Order: sequence, then C-alpha cells, then structure tokens
Amino acid sequence: MENIRTYPPSAPSSELAAQRHQVLRNTYGLLALSMVPTVLGALAGVQMGFSMFAGRPMIGLLVFLGIAWGFMWGIERTKNSGLGVALLLGFTFFMGLMLSRILQVALGFGNGGTLIALAAGGTGAIFFTLAGIASTTKRDFSNIGQFLFAGLILLLVAMVANMFFQIPALALALSTIAVVLFSAYILYDINRIVQGGETNYITATLSVYLDIYNVFVSLLNLLMAFGGERR
Repeated sequence: MENIRTYPPSAPSSELAAQRHQVLRNTYGLLALSMVPTVLGALAGVQMGFSMFAGRPMIGLLVFLGIAWGFMWGIERTKNSGLGVALLLGFTFFMGLMLSRILQVALGFGNGGTLIALAAGGTGAIFFTLAGIASTTKRDFSNIGQFLFAGLILLLVAMVANMFFQIPALALALSTIAVVLFSAYILYDINRIVQGGETNYITATLSVYLDIYNVFVSLLNLLMAFGGERR
C-alpha cells in the first residue's frame, strides 16, 4: 500500500509544493464531504430529541469522550487507507448527533433558525478568512502550537469545572475564548499543511473539522445568550 503521508526528502521544491497543494485540496474536498453526515446526524438527532448529557452530564461526558477518542484512534490507525475516510465520515455523523442538542435549544427561541444561520455564516466567514491567510502567507505559524495546546487544556478544565458550578458569566467567557482559540487553530492547522508539517489529508481534515465544529458551537452559544428571543 502506498504511504500517502511520506514524501522523498530529496524531492525538488516545485514537487514538494505540488504535493502540499494536493494535500490541501484533498483536505478541503474531504472537509466539504464531512459536512454531509454532520448535517444528517444533526437532523436525525433533532427529530429524535437526542441528548447524551440529559440527567447525568458527567456520565454522558465520559461516554462521549470514549466514543470520540475511539473514533479518533481508529482514524489515526487507518489514515493511509480508504477505511480512514469511512471512519472519519462515521465520526462526523456522530458529532452531528452531538450537535443536535444545542440545535434543539436554539430552535426553542423565536428566532432560532436565524441564530443557527448566523452562527453557520459567521463560522464560514472565519474559516475562509483564516484559511486564505494561512494558505497564502509565507509565515510559518508552527511556533504557536504549544501556546494553543496549553490554552486548549485550560479551556477544557474550565468547561468541566463549570459543569458543576453552572456560572452563566463564566460559560459566556469560555465560549468567547473558544471562538478565539479554535479560530487560531484553523490558522495553525491550515498553515501546517501549507508548510509541509502535515502531509496526510485525512488527519488534516479531522483537525480542521474539529476547529470549525467548535467555532460554530461557541458562536451559537454566544448568539443565543445575546440575541435569543424567547417565545
């Protein structure tokens, strides 16, 4: 089986540039395809009234993390084959199911459809702007990776803590931080492809997908808090 990740170190710069462009193009194509099962999963979840966190949120969180990490482990193990694509699409369907809960809450507002559309539009604007910058600039953003990872760990710890404290102001602050953090991750992850730091389009798609997913959820949380109209 051909390894789609490894390229000869002696390859000419023009060939390396073409290979990186191919990885980026494949990433964008698979990313667009991944939105289909996400939407299908979200629609199915809304119709079923699906909620993994109802009743016992900590148990729901552990179950979610177990399933999500299982998918990501499988994707990483099969990233050089078509099975990796299938697992990625299965993972995005699962994430669509998980997305359905916040969509149900949004649709409970009088302007819920508008809020969802605004969150999707805002996420798209952020992605296309930052992806454009990351893919055209000559700057290498790999040096911000450690800072982003540290910020991600702190954000996750704070979010888990707020599941117990239920402080609305803190939840809004965390959503704001998440928008900034995962927007920066879009810039970082796309730039890694362009700079040759990531040469597997399945792994790249997974990273960028999670960035976009978290930006959308965080934006929707903020829009519901500041612009939601009660019925």
